[in-house]
Amino acid sequence: MAQGASKVLRSYTSGGWRVGEAEGAPLHDAVTGAEVARISSAGIDMAAALEHGRAVGGPALRELTFHQRAALLKALASHLREHREELYELSAKTGATLGDSKFDIDGGIGVLFSYSSKGRRELPNDTVYVDGNVEPLSKGGTFLGQHIATPLRGVAVQINAFNFPAWGPLEKFAPAFLAGVPSLIKPASQTAYLTEKLVELIVESELIPEGSLQLISGSAGDLLDHVTGQDLVSFTGSASTAQKLRAHRAIVRNSVRFNAEADSLNCSILGPDAKPGTAEFDLYVKQLVTEMTVKAGQKCTAIRRAFVPAELLDDVAEAAGERLAKIKVGNPANADVRMGALASLEQREEVRRSLKALQGAGSIVFGDPEQVEVVDADAEKGAFISPVLLKADPDRAEPHEVEAFGPVSTLMPYTSVDQVVDYAARGQGSLAGSVVSGDAQFARDVVLGVAPWHGRLLVLDADDAKESTGHGSPMPALVHGGPGRAGGGEEMGGIRGVLHHMQRTAVQASPAVLSQVTGRWVEGAPRATDGVHPFRKSLAELKIGDSVVAGPRQVTDADVAHFAEFTGDTFYAHTDEDAARENPLFGGIVAHGYLVVSFAAGLFVSPEPGPVLANYGLENLRFLTPVKPGDALTVTLTCKQITPRENADYGEVRWDADVTNDDQESVAKYDVLTLVSKEKR
Repeated sequence: MAQGASKVLRSYTSGGWRVGEAEGAPLHDAVTGAEVARISSAGIDMAAALEHGRAVGGPALRELTFHQRAALLKALASHLREHREELYELSAKTGATLGDSKFDIDGGIGVLFSYSSKGRRELPNDTVYVDGNVEPLSKGGTFLGQHIATPLRGVAVQINAFNFPAWGPLEKFAPAFLAGVPSLIKPASQTAYLTEKLVELIVESELIPEGSLQLISGSAGDLLDHVTGQDLVSFTGSASTAQKLRAHRAIVRNSVRFNAEADSLNCSILGPDAKPGTAEFDLYVKQLVTEMTVKAGQKCTAIRRAFVPAELLDDVAEAAGERLAKIKVGNPANADVRMGALASLEQREEVRRSLKALQGAGSIVFGDPEQVEVVDADAEKGAFISPVLLKADPDRAEPHEVEAFGPVSTLMPYTSVDQVVDYAARGQGSLAGSVVSGDAQFARDVVLGVAPWHGRLLVLDADDAKESTGHGSPMPALVHGGPGRAGGGEEMGGIRGVLHHMQRTAVQASPAVLSQVTGRWVEGAPRATDGVHPFRKSLAELKIGDSVVAGPRQVTDADVAHFAEFTGDTFYAHTDEDAARENPLFGGIVAHGYLVVSFAAGLFVSPEPGPVLANYGLENLRFLTPVKPGDALTVTLTCKQITPRENADYGEVRWDADVTNDDQESVAKYDVLTLVSKEKR
């Protein structure tokens, strides 16, 4: 490379950093037009990169439990948070303001934190996920079924768009990593220099196993030729490219899991109640302008179609125009600038071409796509464009088919709920929609009407406005994706995103084998009673199936009467013999359900200090058979699941509690949750 030439972005594959063999295509600063770097993947062995992920990254990840992976995600998020300033500096070259950069970078880091938390709270400290309840498959209970999920043995290949070079990779990486599947990132070229820095920070942290994250800077080349049925491909970008990738011969031949997030003509609907002067009217206008200008409108979730009651169209146009007029466009380094540049000059030309098509169906009410006054920058060298608001006829096809991927939105009138639902559906599938109204019935009618065409819907009103994250903010706990034109895929969605990277398998077996496979005791599996009360065992000593049988204890009339007086629960079935006799379910006085649970606890408890630190809950409680005075209760308590907690000296134990009467009928079943020391105290 000649002295003074831009650096060529590196790829990180097969355990090392590599530079493409060709000179590479130039990448430019979106604000100044200066060359930032060059990009090339020439000579990178794509097949070897995939095999490295499968052979090195996958096994290392699968050795870790869900909780251990979750802890690494948290550590990685903390590490990246300490290096945000380095990422912000590069992000400014993409045309992003500081607010835009935080949306991208901090948002991506937030996804890591969120998945770390969900992994620890909602997944077992194990390597297998038990999906749903045990399914009885025989009358005698000796043949059962259970769905389990295990990580795929391939690589999660992600092909990302230019608009979110940090959030895009991280929101795909987090659920894959938590599932135990390595990732390979192929960022869009325009902003790949930020993704390269992100991956560099991750690799240098040495927090995650080698092979669990790789990077291809430049063309994907023959990457997809080498994917197998154990790999996954996730794509973010245009619908046309998604269609081509989905039809790739290797993806079709091997039934590769393919997830696409594509073009989306998202809509926002203002309710008829939200007239000028109402909180909802102001919220609608503010949200519309925000979605037009954050990231210069380069968001797959931005509002492209703004549906407004016909009688309010001019009011919204005027109010939005007044807000847009206050938006200063220019160099993001200037504190007064509210909107930066598009990602590239090519992107600006693409937006201008799309605007010409949209103008065929309406007219511009604010902005000029050909010229804009900018602050501290050259309007021609930088990829600047004015925010543009249009009015259009909603019965024309263009507003529902053409997406100008920039600071552009189109106002359109409607006259009824049915009509606006029809207009919203003409987008043929969207990632996000919103309804802004203080009328809950209107909101319900619209939500249920447009839901089949949307992946996510926000209902915004005065009650949730202060805490709402807004129309365009995907959340880790909620699905990000949409039907039809939006790609037909789903990302994130909490644990749903993790399970996308795992294979669901139905296992049919005896209770003993099923218990061994899942690491959870199931009814019918052997119980162990070795003479030592299981409450006297530490987590290190306790085994699945360890049990204690305690009782019987007879329930008396005096017990029921005392419990009613002591608790204040004087429901007639416990206190009025004549009324209770008329109850077809009881036929006389019955004991309180919670008296039964209390007696059971008194029977199975081992009261002396020991490994059991606390009882912190009951789950799945069911009262199955009425208990009458004179019945004798016996309880069988069995260790059902053991979940050690990372970085703590105790863990959670789930116990199966089965309370029976003299006839061996179950009168109550439930799970008891306790915290138990890992070692003897």
